[in-house]
Amino acid sequence: MLVDIFSSFDDNNQVFMSLYMLMWIFSLLTIVIFSSSYWVSSPRWVSIMMIFKETGSSQVFRSFGAKMGGFINIVTGLFLFLIVMNLSGLIPYVFSPTSHLAVSLSLGLPLWLSLIVSAIFFSPSSVIAGLLPMGAPAPLNPFLVIIETVSIMVRPITLSVRLTANMSAGHIVLTLIGNYLTASLFLSSVFSMALLLMIQVLYTIFEFGISLIQAYIFCLLITLYSDEHPH
Repeated sequence: MLVDIFSSFDDNNQVFMSLYMLMWIFSLLTIVIFSSSYWVSSPRWVSIMMIFKETGSSQVFRSFGAKMGGFINIVTGLFLFLIVMNLSGLIPYVFSPTSHLAVSLSLGLPLWLSLIVSAIFFSPSSVIAGLLPMGAPAPLNPFLVIIETVSIMVRPITLSVRLTANMSAGHIVLTLIGNYLTASLFLSSVFSMALLLMIQVLYTIFEFGISLIQAYIFCLLITLYSDEHPH
């Protein structure tokens, strides 16, 4: 039962996919089915999924992440996972996992931390040298190192908050429009009801595009972070 518009982000509500375990199982099974090559005749949606897989792969190939073994598979799988999770939140009575900071942070933090830890083990001197820009004035060196360190440390937070904020804002707006549309069925004129219905449909299409774009931006930033890895 939803009390207000913000209760839609409460995972304790009795809605579908309100359990995190169910969310992971559903998403992993979806990716396995979409990635399966055991079909006798290839369905149409396989070609659609290949578009997203090729988009993620092409982005990795344009960066230095292509030299890291298995990184392309991680980014492509993450891209498909985020698309499924973002779009599933647009279905009525389905819990939106990516609107929770805990879910987006559990995706961004391990990937960012793995790049940092592997870079330190691979070449510690390159990591330390990367904290100081080339040609910087000597008196500013301590401040530049602190600023660069802070900017690197906040990357997983900004990465996760961006995804969560965009998905949460979209669902809140959809809920508000839906509430006004429901009230207009009994209190307003036919013109007001038709106008709100058109706004709801157009914003749903807009939110569909936002779901795809935010999944792409999340994977794009992870790929850009891999460019700083000392290969």
